[in-house]
Amino acid sequence: MIRLTRMGVVLSDRGSKYAVTGARVTSRADVDAVLAELKSDKAYAKATHNTWAAMLPTGALKADDGESGAAMVILRMMERAGLSDHVIIVTRWYGGKKLGGDRFRRVQDATRTYLDQLDAGH
Repeated sequence: MIRLTRMGVVLSDRGSKYAVTGARVTSRADVDAVLAELKSDKAYAKATHNTWAAMLPTGALKADDGESGAAMVILRMMERAGLSDHVIIVTRWYGGKKLGGDRFRRVQDATRTYLDQLDAGH
């Protein structure tokens, strides 16, 4: 059983809400299991985007889920932090206003919140 660290909504911007979730994973099957567990919660299943990136022993994986370019932001931050065997999912519920480039800053902010929490836990 994979244990998810679900931080819930960590920030809002012009109506859009962002949550961040992560888990230790070692395979694509683990990533799929994490995504399935997360989406078993109706709120996350109905989210506009569940963008994710994973660092696995076999290499990096990512998916934008319609938030073009956002997964690369998560992946770069994971690489800089030296985080491996992990998946980070940034969930966005669209609030009705386009954020433009700020959407990448919000993905960064949510990812940073997760990485900071990980650092605090070790």
